Amino acid sequence: METARSQQQTPTTALTAFARFVLCGGGVGLASSFAVAALASWTPWALANALVTAVSTLLATELHARFTFGAGRRATWRQHAQSAGSAAVAYAATCAAMAVLQLLVAAPGAVVEQAVYLSASALAGVARFAVLRLVVFARNHAQTTATVRATRPVDATVARAAAPAGTAALCHAA
Repeated sequence: METARSQQQTPTTALTAFARFVLCGGGVGLASSFAVAALASWTPWALANALVTAVSTLLATELHARFTFGAGRRATWRQHAQSAGSAAVAYAATCAAMAVLQLLVAAPGAVVEQAVYLSASALAGVARFAVLRLVVFARNHAQTTATVRATRPVDATVARAAAPAGTAALCHAA
C-alpha cells in the first residue's frame, strides 16, 4: 500500500514520461496498424481507420493517464477530449505532410513516402507529448503535490508563530 502511494506521489521526470509515452503510444500504434488492416478487409479503409483511431486514442489516453504521466488513475472526460483534440491535430499534420509531398513530387517512391510520413509522425508525436504533459495531464501533478502537502498537518501553534504580526487583522480587513 505504501509503495503504491509513494509511486503516485513521486513526480514523473520528463525523460521517464517520454519513454513511457513512446512505449505506450508505439504499442497502441503498432496494434492499431494491424487492426486497421484486418478491419479494412470487411469495411472501407477510411471507416476502418476512423474506428481504429477513435478506439486507439481512448486506449492510449487511459494508458497515458495511468502509466505515462504517473497519475495512477483513470483519465477524465476532459482529458479524453483534450487528448482526442491533440490526436486530431497530429493526424492533420501527417496528412498535410503527405499532401505537400504529393504536390512537390509527382510519383514519390515508397521509401520517400515512409520517410516523410514517419518524420511527420515523429514531430507530431513530440508535439503531442508536450501538449499531454504540459496541458492535458498537468493538473494531475499539481493535484498530487497538493495532496502530499495536505496530508502533512501543521501544528496550529507553529502556524501562528510563523505568520507575520498583523496577518489576522489583514485577513479580517479584506
